[in-house]
Amino acid sequence: MSLPLIITFVSAIFVSALNLYEEYCRDLMMMQQNSYRNDRYQRWLRSSGDTTSYPRIVGMLVVLASLATWSSPIWGAVLIILFGAGSAITLAKRKYKKPLVWTPRVRRTFATMVILSLIITAAIAIWSASVCDTPEEALYYSAVALTALYCGSHIITMAAIWLLRPVEKSINRKYYNEAAEILRSVPGLKVIGITGSYGKTSTKHYLYRILSEQFETLMTPGSYNTTMGVIRTVREMMKPYCEVFICEMGAKQTGDIKEICDLVHPVAGIVTAVGPQHLESFKTIENVQRTKFELVDSLPADGLAVVNNDFPMVASRPVENVDCRRYGIGAENVEVKATDIEYGQRGTDFTVSGPGWSMKLHTRLVGECNVSNLLAAITIAKWLGVSDDKIKRAVERIEPVEHRLSMKRTAGGITILDDAFNSNPSGSAMALDVLKAMVPGKRIIITPGMIELGDRQYELNYEFGKKIATSADVAIVVGNYNHDAICEGIRSVEGSQIKLQEAATFADAQQQLAAIVTPGDTVLYENDLPDTFK
Repeated sequence: MSLPLIITFVSAIFVSALNLYEEYCRDLMMMQQNSYRNDRYQRWLRSSGDTTSYPRIVGMLVVLASLATWSSPIWGAVLIILFGAGSAITLAKRKYKKPLVWTPRVRRTFATMVILSLIITAAIAIWSASVCDTPEEALYYSAVALTALYCGSHIITMAAIWLLRPVEKSINRKYYNEAAEILRSVPGLKVIGITGSYGKTSTKHYLYRILSEQFETLMTPGSYNTTMGVIRTVREMMKPYCEVFICEMGAKQTGDIKEICDLVHPVAGIVTAVGPQHLESFKTIENVQRTKFELVDSLPADGLAVVNNDFPMVASRPVENVDCRRYGIGAENVEVKATDIEYGQRGTDFTVSGPGWSMKLHTRLVGECNVSNLLAAITIAKWLGVSDDKIKRAVERIEPVEHRLSMKRTAGGITILDDAFNSNPSGSAMALDVLKAMVPGKRIIITPGMIELGDRQYELNYEFGKKIATSADVAIVVGNYNHDAICEGIRSVEGSQIKLQEAATFADAQQQLAAIVTPGDTVLYENDLPDTFK
């Protein structure tokens, strides 16, 4: 066989391997976002249609064409090179909201995927060498095998996760025991748990800022709200002199929060909301309620539960095992409430009152959702004995949490309301209320809608569209995921003067925005779909 043919076949192998590497990284990113659980990953595959996406279908056609009797190896190799190079370049250029984090677990899984791929490719190469006219054609069939693996990369990803389950379980147990021992070794540590369908991350940051005025405080960083995230926080960040540990607790199925509570043993807990978030995994709102209140049910008799009565599924849930303080803005029968809320260019002024006490506060934050989150944080601070002066000082200095209804003004005189992180029915409604109050100037919203709402996906995005029609002057709807529901909701409001625009991507939306925005306008960024839903 001539040297040019060998070079062509080797090039096909190299390009196919590079394309497979990029796809494996993408698959692992999605698996990471789905908590390394094959059932959740399969659910994403079904909802996203990734297994029958355009690139995979083209890849399958390339494999079939390469194996066809009328195809010669040289032309098949060229076809593989063209496809593999195009696909690899496309994957390498993609930008993701939550890119792959190369944790030790990801490295173990990736190594297992590579080993499985090498075994399959080597087996095909050995077989082809024994049946082909020339042994060198084994190189060609290795390239075909790598392209086929690209088409079925999700199968290899799930197989690696399954094979490593005993290993990961053993490693996780070791880390769990280490974290439990560290927590036991910190004298007098008070653990405050925070959970809820939404608002828990902001509440965590606000509580941290307030308690840091008086205590040595640690909180779970970012969105470290799973059991392993909490374990990593404890193992890497907990110090012997820590006095308070604020632990955010997330969940996608019943039992998730109890698992965290069994590790950290909270003495107080906040339930910020129970709403239709993650209904795709929880199935019913009752399951959401049951799971969020696993935190309250885990508290000791001398502890404190702080729950948000502005949500009916919170207000209706009795709490009898521990002292309970109910808070709210619009709800009745609450011990802690906010009144006299006034928004301005510099933030919000409001009064917070509880049993036997009251405070007038100013904050740079805007939106009732943020005031509500402050109520929960202040309630815990009062329970722990933080003075009013320290609370006032901390609340006044709290910085908005990035992408959670934070407000800033650009040098060109544009007000930006950034609520891009995981929009939800309650939070999006409050964000629109803030946008509606921003006058004069045009009020512009850029949004792809809300996600993970199960059977109510269309209904709630339709209602979202109706509220947009009465709160904004211009709406730029991004993408196709919730396009029909939002647009039909907007158009259903008779007499609305809103200008409706559509954009395929956020980049397109930014170009449209640049053409219409002027000094004095306000722009609300409401949600940014994670990679799972793009």
